[in-house]
Amino acid sequence: MKNTLRVERAIKDITQADLAEKIGVSRQTINTIESNKYVPSTVLALKIARVFGKPVEQIFSLEEGD
Repeated sequence: MKNTLRVERAIKDITQADLAEKIGVSRQTINTIESNKYVPSTVLALKIARVFGKPVEQIFSLEEGD
């Protein structure tokens, strides 16, 4: 799964720590999601999408092998 989290954060000028605080996770969790080392739960993906005011599909997408 790939994501546009880093781009979305840059557009809104939100740090990893800011986003983490808004959704109740650690900054390291945001970092691992951005690095594609961790796939967020459905609930976490929905919380992230809500922060950016976008559908989940605009932030997270499946890759060929997923």
